[in-house]
Amino acid sequence: MIDLLDTHQHLIYRDQAGYSWTKDIPPLAEGDFTVNDYKKITQDLNICGSLFMETGVDDKDYQKETHFIKSVMEDSASGIKGIIASIRPELDEDFDKWLEEALAINVCGFRRILHVMPNETSENSVFRNNVKKIGASGKPFDICYLPSQLSIALDFAKACEDMPLILNHCGVPSIAAGEIDPWRKDIKALSEMPNVICKLSGLMAYCAPGTSSLETIKPYVDHVLECFGANRMVWGSDWPVVNLGKGLQEWIEVTRNILSSLSEDEANKIAHLNAKKIYNINI
Repeated sequence: MIDLLDTHQHLIYRDQAGYSWTKDIPPLAEGDFTVNDYKKITQDLNICGSLFMETGVDDKDYQKETHFIKSVMEDSASGIKGIIASIRPELDEDFDKWLEEALAINVCGFRRILHVMPNETSENSVFRNNVKKIGASGKPFDICYLPSQLSIALDFAKACEDMPLILNHCGVPSIAAGEIDPWRKDIKALSEMPNVICKLSGLMAYCAPGTSSLETIKPYVDHVLECFGANRMVWGSDWPVVNLGKGLQEWIEVTRNILSSLSEDEANKIAHLNAKKIYNINI
């Protein structure tokens, strides 16, 4: 069975940070979602490791979150192989200081959540110049845009063409609404930028309640596979947000069905090889 490297593991420790965004999402509104919870769910499912993905904590806590997860990661039994840290490229104040601090603890990448921000956030020259500093440090930058923002994502990718940008959740297609256009056209355009990598993640959470399945997401999966190919895709669980679908175990089962339709070489690239290279992870 092919090993999966999870490039999108969220963790929630409410005694360490604030998670205001979860309060209106019943499956996530209460309780913790810890690394031990994740390990119990994924036991014997051939997960070879995980990359912690910053969890959209309240602004005052984003640096604290990174340091806390670094302490969790120090226990090798955690299975965490790297940290994708939160950062604020739109702010010149303290950007360089936090970038240096995060690099000093060897994070493997950075992300700024953009789909909840004004459209102009990533169009700003300060934002773009600071993201280029991330690229100059040798780290990739994860991006998350709504379908209506994919043209903005394309402009951003052109502005930062010399560094890897990982598009989270296949561009967040509106699966529950049954919409595939104009997402399909915009994903095709974005895929023509060679620095953009597509993360196969999040799709089950975008299905209408009770409908998450391979059949439901297949048109979207087929399209990103056609556009990006196995050489420019990575896999992520999006746990625990995946619980908005039918949960992580189902997503892993669906993932393996998707990978089984590919050659062994293609499947291994998406499952773990590409991620190891992009995020510079040694396992």
